[in-house]
Amino acid sequence: MGANTSQVSDLSDNPSLKTLVGTESISENDPFWNQLISFTFISPTSSGDSKLLEEAVIPLAKILIENNPRSGNFGALVRIFLGRTKELKISTECQDQLFIWQAHNALFMIRCLLKVFIREMSEEELHLQFSYQERAPGSCEETGSEDLLEELLSNLIHLIVEVPLLDITYSILFEAVTTLLVFFSYQLFNKDILRDGLIYQHIMKGRCLSLTSRLVKTLLYNFIRQEKCPPPATHIFEQKAEGGLLYGLASGVASGLWSVFTLGGAGNKAGVDQEHNPLPLSNQSLLLLLVLANLTDGPDWPNPYRQAITCFRNTQDTSSMSAEQPHTFQINFNSLYTALCEQQRSDQATLLLYTLLHQNANMRTYMLSRTDMDNLVLPILEILYHVEDRNSHHVYMALIILLILTEDDAFNRSVHEVELKNITWYTERTLTEISLGSLLILVVIRTIQFNMTRTRDKYLHTNCLAALANMSAQFRCLHQYAAQRIISLFALLSKKHNKVLEQATQSLRGRQGDNTALPDYAQDLNVIEEVIRMMLEIINSCLCNSLHHNPNLVYALLYKRELFEQFRTHPSFQDIMQNLDTVIGFFSQRLEQAGSDLSVERVQEVIMKGAQALPTDRLKKFPELKFKYVEEDQPEDFFIPYVWSLVFNAGVGLHWSPHGIELFSMDSG
Repeated sequence: MGANTSQVSDLSDNPSLKTLVGTESISENDPFWNQLISFTFISPTSSGDSKLLEEAVIPLAKILIENNPRSGNFGALVRIFLGRTKELKISTECQDQLFIWQAHNALFMIRCLLKVFIREMSEEELHLQFSYQERAPGSCEETGSEDLLEELLSNLIHLIVEVPLLDITYSILFEAVTTLLVFFSYQLFNKDILRDGLIYQHIMKGRCLSLTSRLVKTLLYNFIRQEKCPPPATHIFEQKAEGGLLYGLASGVASGLWSVFTLGGAGNKAGVDQEHNPLPLSNQSLLLLLVLANLTDGPDWPNPYRQAITCFRNTQDTSSMSAEQPHTFQINFNSLYTALCEQQRSDQATLLLYTLLHQNANMRTYMLSRTDMDNLVLPILEILYHVEDRNSHHVYMALIILLILTEDDAFNRSVHEVELKNITWYTERTLTEISLGSLLILVVIRTIQFNMTRTRDKYLHTNCLAALANMSAQFRCLHQYAAQRIISLFALLSKKHNKVLEQATQSLRGRQGDNTALPDYAQDLNVIEEVIRMMLEIINSCLCNSLHHNPNLVYALLYKRELFEQFRTHPSFQDIMQNLDTVIGFFSQRLEQAGSDLSVERVQEVIMKGAQALPTDRLKKFPELKFKYVEEDQPEDFFIPYVWSLVFNAGVGLHWSPHGIELFSMDSG
């Protein structure tokens, strides 16, 4: 950074940087600025190298903080950048790579300094750093003629929405998105959720407000396009032997293009490089979109970015725009759906999918109308299947998405009509052919069993069972293995119930006359019985609504009929057990009449014929099982720490943020 600098170790001795952070004011017309932003720099290739860069910048930034009130050089650097942004569109059209490269370098320097400024000072103090400017030779004062901070924020948004995404603009667009994230990173240094402030005011109410829908649309399209970072240019300009303005330009452009991966922190693990994170602009745009969408509402105005996300429409929608939705826009739903299906490996893509399903009725309707829902559901199921490798919030998001999808009866029917072959990531058993619905049941049951033995999280249990309950009335042609796993889960719950009951009994016997506190077995027993009741209702719902479609479930029920004996007279289950007793008794009698030593095929034949003969009025009707996801159960800012944990992992804040790790470590549940 700085003219002709080639590595991190050179920064502290670089004469141009020393001049920038020194006490002398530098006129904006001084050739120094061209020299400063025409640097060649060997960029970091790992998270560790990025941290080294930050550590090298910190002492320089601290010197600038001390001297800037006299020199105004930081404001001058910002104005140098702003002067170049005015010509960026023309430069792009003219393929003026020199101009774009210098603008990128100026913004990169601003971002590196801002990361330190935000750590070291309040927003009010940061605003002062922008306001100092040269007034007369040797003196520098504040100026009220312009708000340079708001000007920079506004220009960054204009840059993002107006400059087309090309190979030559990729790096500066990435810098613009990342710099906006850095501005918001004050949250990383505060234990409380920030609900106001200068930057918040500028973004929510200032000149930036009119660009709300265009910014959200552009960020979404950046996510949709999934553009890889272009390869380094090699022969843009001939290197000048004598140095000067064009010295090292070719390698400088190459360095700039490839540096954005680590300098902006596109990954969340040490050593992540371009090969593993080839989509930095897409990833960073999505993070900025989630940050904007989760800003809290003002005291008398709603978050305009959340409004834009919740009301945008399909490009094929020809109806007129509603005046009640000032920030609405149109976007290609097919392209967005495809990108969502392809990117569910990341927390942020799953969070975007949740946001759209839950808050944008247009997008939810479109998704549920798709005939290729397997492309969306399979990645979600894979997240749940690898639950032990995922953080708890990613798992919760995946479960809530399934719960929202299963609220729709058409979805619950259609998943059983989609046949899948050779699900390679499901390793418990070879599944050569299975319906999407049966696979969904298998994965959810596996998640419940994992939770029972590991995390024991009631919230996770509740969402899993709610999704199964929503689907139960539309269970169709359940795979033999899926039917077995439903009954196996009930067997596991039954065994756990008996164990807790036995522990409670033994504890009471062994502590007669002992006044010390007993373990709360009653509460444990109550939780297990609630889950058992839910499982019985799920089985009952399937038998009452689609018994003739599910011979495999009846077969599994008969095979393990002894499991249900103990619950027949239990006061919590007597009512629901009536139907199961009826079904078990009816088919058991049919099998006895068919003779002894029946083959599996013969048993299935008897069950299928019996299912047609069983009068439906013999089964007691229960209210339909329907569960809805209710966000009101969570505080307004529930997702803000989660979003900022993703931003922190992306390296936007300083790597050693004092409060960030403590506040935004989300795996604690």
